Amino acid sequence: MRRLKKISIVLAILYLLLVISTYFFQERLIFFPQKMPVNHTFEFCQEFEEFDLTTNDGAKLNAVHIKQDSARGVVLYFHGNSGNISHLNHVANLVEQKGYNAILVDYRTYGKSTGELSEDALKKDAQLFYNHALTKYDEEDIILYGRSFGTGIASGLAASNSPRKLILESPFYSAVSLGQHRFPILPVDWLSEFRFPSNEYLQKVNCPIYIFHGTDDSVIPYEFAKKLYEDIPETTVKKLYTVEGGGHNYLQDFDVFKEGMSEAFE
Repeated sequence: MRRLKKISIVLAILYLLLVISTYFFQERLIFFPQKMPVNHTFEFCQEFEEFDLTTNDGAKLNAVHIKQDSARGVVLYFHGNSGNISHLNHVANLVEQKGYNAILVDYRTYGKSTGELSEDALKKDAQLFYNHALTKYDEEDIILYGRSFGTGIASGLAASNSPRKLILESPFYSAVSLGQHRFPILPVDWLSEFRFPSNEYLQKVNCPIYIFHGTDDSVIPYEFAKKLYEDIPETTVKKLYTVEGGGHNYLQDFDVFKEGMSEAFE
């Protein structure tokens, strides 16, 4: 009995240490930025302009504006939780083919961007880029596109503004629900400083919403996208494109994705 009690105490202490460590190191569990030197030269097939925006707290946010003549509008694109915008040639090509310009954004600590990460800062940064887009385009010509982690950013931005359309590729229901899925033994709801409740954001979106998700996604389960779609009000124009056999990456290789993108960019 005494031995069992000692084992229970040790396990409780280890669990407490795990919880504390998770709280203080959660940023490292969520974000996997890839830095690049400030003198790096981007390579895109399209004409582009690199630019920086400076935030109120002094962070420098780097982005690339992909351009073409007689564009139908602009796509403000938010990537996933790894890499940086130098990996987005396929996005630039897709957007160009659909007749749009693109603004590809790197978050704080990603690529050439600087600053400290927080949910509030990321939301304000997204709005800063949206406001920048408004200086060059009419709001009815702005499409928001988020992939993976970026779907939380794009959804929140769409809820606070009136873009033309919202495109979500491999979205989560909320950052908390995804954390609970990955770490079921931890009190994620209590620990999380990054919540991004996409399910709540989409209740307030007043533009058409297009969702793409692979059934074999091992990072963000397909069920998250399905539930997210089902919870969107019926009064909202919405469509879910189920990519059978698709994983978390390379959905652009599937016909369903290609056909869906043609519809989304109509």
